[in-house]
Amino acid sequence: MRTDIVPGELGHRAFYRILTATVVPRPIAWVSSISADGVVNLAPHSFFTVSCVDPPMVQFTSVGKKDSLRNVRETGEFVVCLAPEWLFEQVNATGTNFPPDVDEFAAVGLTPEPSATVTPPRVAESPVALECRLHQALELGDSTVVIGRVQHAAIDAATIDGDVTEGALPRIDALRPLARLGRDEWSTIGEVREITRIRYGDWPGHFMPPPR
Repeated sequence: MRTDIVPGELGHRAFYRILTATVVPRPIAWVSSISADGVVNLAPHSFFTVSCVDPPMVQFTSVGKKDSLRNVRETGEFVVCLAPEWLFEQVNATGTNFPPDVDEFAAVGLTPEPSATVTPPRVAESPVALECRLHQALELGDSTVVIGRVQHAAIDAATIDGDVTEGALPRIDALRPLARLGRDEWSTIGEVREITRIRYGDWPGHFMPPPR
C-alpha cells in the first residue's frame, strides 16, 4: 500500500518537505560569491549537480531570492566549494540568514583564498573549488536554477594518488563530502560500493533477477 500525495492539495511548503525527504542524498554546493559592493557571501545549496560535460558546467538552485543569487546576477561569477565532513558545523552555520552585509567567512572562522580566474574567493579549508562564470539563470516558479561554466578546478593534491593528466582522480575517502537529507538530517559517504556497468555484449547470462 502506498500513500498518495497531490502537490496542490498538500500545499507547496509541505510538498517541498516531502521532496527533500525523498530526493536523497543531495550533494551540497557551498557557493562563494561577492556583491557589486565587494561583500563576500558563502552559503550552502543542496539542489546541486553537473549540468554539462563539454563545456563543463555545474548548477545550483536558489530557492527564493537569496544573497548568492543576487551576487551572481550582479557580478556573473561564483565558486562552488566541496562541503567536507570535517567542516560540518561551518557548512551548517553558513546557512544562517545573515544580513547581506555580513561576510560569512569571517562570521564562521573560515579562510578566504584567492581564486585563479574569478573574483569570489575559495574556501581554503575545502579540498575542492570549482571557479565558475554565469552561463544562465533560469527562473522556475519561486526558484532560480543558476548554471555556471567551470573556468578552473582547484583540488587538494593530497586527495589524488597520481597524475590527473593520466587519469588519476580524487579519492572519495579523502574528500569525505557531506550530503543533505530531509528534516535537519545530513549524511556522510558511509559504505562505498563499487560495480562496473554491464556492456550489452555481455548481457546474456550476466544478470539474473532476484528470486521472489
